[in-house]
Amino acid sequence: MIGVWRKKFLEGGAEALDNPKGRPVMSDKAKNVKKDQKPTQQDEMTREQKLERENELLRLEVEYLKKLRAFQMDPDGYLEKHKQRYHSNSKKNSD
Repeated sequence: MIGVWRKKFLEGGAEALDNPKGRPVMSDKAKNVKKDQKPTQQDEMTREQKLERENELLRLEVEYLKKLRAFQMDPDGYLEKHKQRYHSNSKKNSD
């Protein structure tokens, strides 16, 4: 690795070592478009839609907390009740 850097430096100088790798940086224009889209959707929601969304999130939270409490009270029983009904492919017998 260092040999490659040395060769690049000797052939092209310090500028040759500035080759960025990976995905290119997102342009500012693309960032602004994404930022602008989300708030407009939130602003367009009516009060009723916002309340329905909040209600949905609260219901999900209650459901999660019920499952968490059931698991904390009896972890083994909870896992047994919610065991997967299928087996993974890694347990197949090879004949």
